[in-house]
Formats: sequence, C-alpha cells, structure tokens
Amino acid sequence: MIAAAIEGTVEAHGIGGQADLPISLGLAVSGAVAALVVSFTVLIVAWRNPRYDGRPLAGRPVWPWLDRLVSSTGWKVALRGIGVLLAAYTIAVAVAGQDNLTNPFFGIFYVWWWVGLVFASALLGPVWRAISPVRTLNALIARVAGSDPDAGLTAYPDRLGYWPAAIGLYAFVWMELAYKYPTELGSVRFWCAVYVGVMLVGGAIFGNRFYERADPFEVYSSMIAKLSPWARDEEGRLVLRSPLANLSTVPTLPGLVAVVGVLFGSTAFDSFRESTFWVKTYQDASISKVYLDNVALLVFVLVAGGLFSLASMLTPSGGEISRRELPRHYAHSIVPIVLGYIVAHYLTLFIDVGTQTLARASDPFGKGWDILGTAAVEPSYWFSYHATTLATVKVLAVVIGHVVAAVAAHDRALALLPKRDQVTGQLPLLFVMVTFTAGGLMLLFSA
Repeated sequence: MIAAAIEGTVEAHGIGGQADLPISLGLAVSGAVAALVVSFTVLIVAWRNPRYDGRPLAGRPVWPWLDRLVSSTGWKVALRGIGVLLAAYTIAVAVAGQDNLTNPFFGIFYVWWWVGLVFASALLGPVWRAISPVRTLNALIARVAGSDPDAGLTAYPDRLGYWPAAIGLYAFVWMELAYKYPTELGSVRFWCAVYVGVMLVGGAIFGNRFYERADPFEVYSSMIAKLSPWARDEEGRLVLRSPLANLSTVPTLPGLVAVVGVLFGSTAFDSFRESTFWVKTYQDASISKVYLDNVALLVFVLVAGGLFSLASMLTPSGGEISRRELPRHYAHSIVPIVLGYIVAHYLTLFIDVGTQTLARASDPFGKGWDILGTAAVEPSYWFSYHATTLATVKVLAVVIGHVVAAVAAHDRALALLPKRDQVTGQLPLLFVMVTFTAGGLMLLFSA
C-alpha cells in the first residue's frame, strides 16, 4: 500500500474497517443493495422520459464578475503559471532530492497528483486541463516554431478515442499496485519522464486534441469534473448546471469503457490486495507476490470492464446503435461509482499522507529548511480516533455513487431503449450495479 510505504506509521486505508461499522457488514451490504433497488423502482415510476440527451443545457449563469474573472486571459495565464511552478518544484525534488521515502516527490506523485486531482476536479471542474504543464510547454514550443498548438501536424484519429488514456492510466496503477519497486526514486522518475515525452510528442503531432483524448490525467480529471456543478453554455459563459446534465455530455468515444474499467477495477484491486485472503494466498503460493499482483490487477480491470460491457450489450437499442457500441453509451454512468470508491478508499490517505507531504515539501532536499513555513505541520489522524465515522463515510460514498450511477444509466436507457423494453431492458445493468455495490463494500471492509 502506497500510504503505508510513504508514511510508515499509519495504515491509511485500513482505518475504519467492518468492525467499526455501527451495523454489521452483512446488514450494510443488504441496505446498500436495497437502496439501489428501491432507487431503480422509484426511477421506473417517476422518471419516464429522458431529461439529458448529451447536449449542453443552458444552466444558471453565475455572477458576471466571476464569469469575467475565470474567462480572462490573466486568470488562464495565472493557472498555467501555477502548473509550471508545481512541475518545476516536482522535477527539482525528483532530481536533486534525497533517495528515500522522506522525499516529498512520492507524496506529490501518488497522493497530490493521483488522489488530490480527483477531489479538486470534482469541486472545481477540469483542473488538469487548466494547469497542465505539458499543455503549456507544448504551446511554448509551438509559438517558437510558428505553428498552431491546437492543430498539430495532423488530425487525431477518431478510432483511437480514449484508448491511449486507458493505457496511460493502466501504466500508472500498475506502477502503484503491481510493480516491484513503486517507491524507488529512479523508477518513478523514469515513469514521469516517459509520460512527459509521450505527451510532448503527441501534442506536437496531433495538437491539443491529443491531450483531450490521450493524456491519462486530463481525461481522468475531465471525467470527474463532469460531476462538478460548473460548466460552459453554448455561448461559452460559465454556468451552474446539474452534475447529471454535465455527466451526460461525456463523449461516447472508443476506449471510454476501458478508461472506467481501469479506474474502477484498479481501485477494487487495491482493496482486495489488503484482504486477509490475498495476504494468505501469496504467502502460501510458490510464485512471487509481484507476479500474482500483476495477474490479479489485470483480472480485476478486465472483469470490471467485461461485466459492464456484457450487461450493456444485453440491453436492447431499437436498432439505432449496434450492441457493440452500447457499452460506451452507458459508460458515463460508471464515473459516479469511481468517484465514490475514490472517496471511500483514499480519503484518509489524502488527508493524512497529503498533510505529511506538505510538511516534507518545506524541506525538499533534506537540509533542515522550512521554505514554505509548513515543516511543523502534522496530520491530526482524526479518522484514527473516529473509525466509526470513517466506516460510515465509506458506505455512504459507495452507496451514493451507485445511486447517482443508476440515475444516469436510467436516463440514458430511456433515450436508447424501445418503449416496450424500458423496464426489462434495464435489468442487466441493474444486476451488474448491484454486484458492484455488494462486491465493492465487501472488498472495502475486508482488509
């Protein structure tokens, strides 16, 4: 577990287990499944026509001064500057920092970047698109070369869709969860160097569309941002809009199912690998834990994506969309589930290890400095003393994520299913979501 490897003093994922639930795990799972089934029943009765067809709705305009601020060139330049400064700092600690776990680089890479980006995007919108240093560097190179950073040398192939992003996301979770040396400075530096190199070459060839489709962090951030209340209307004005309306605008491109499969499957595996069953399995096995982790991670990702794809293809489409294309038309509904699991699984890691990273960031090279004035900051470990509260938060995050997913899938089904199949046609998706709910909760509390 990265939290334990970086922190060394707190099992961040293990706080708030099934023993801390105010009710039994079986009752919690039964209640969560019941909540999902009841929600589906209510939707069938009360939500009979699609409300979100994937087109941006008007939304409620924000205060004019706020729209002017976030639309101004100065604001955009400031965000780009923040991204460049953070990138420069990260490069400095990666190259010149100490080769041990007190180096803040590991916390920046695994906690601030991977987990913090999700929380920031859910609250503020597509954060990585706004601060991405590779976008900024690509724009500077294009300006020097006299080319257009939006156009590139050729058009991005539509058939690629999100597949490059799915591969990039899998490469990250593999580094974190299945690689033998996830906290070896040289290995993580090499991963980052490859990422930057691929992004710059891809941006030069395909322009900024490459980042929208192939940058794993921008794709992840932008999808989670669909659950934020912020959006732009057709005239480009900043508006407040229902997250469900935003969610329906996730582009149904090739590779979308692979992206959500990687995100959901890897988080589920992160819970599973801390379970007593898995620990006993690799202790008793005659082959290495690394090999078992690699196989299990791939299986979790394939099963998550495969089950969802099978359930989607079992729903009728009225002939307008082929069964092969159906999964990506429903895949946006998995995004709330992903966010729910991220909150449930990584909340304590982000708060505790993220705070510790802030303290270590004030002394980037181990010289006894306090350049940020945060060297004395320490995690409060509040959830360590309120484990019942954390266990309850975990359950609520998972249940709410699945209920929102059910609403999104139901609305899309009403738009795609023939009238005669609008109830029975949704049953395969309901079955898979019930399976995900029960299985996810059991994994979360199996550590």
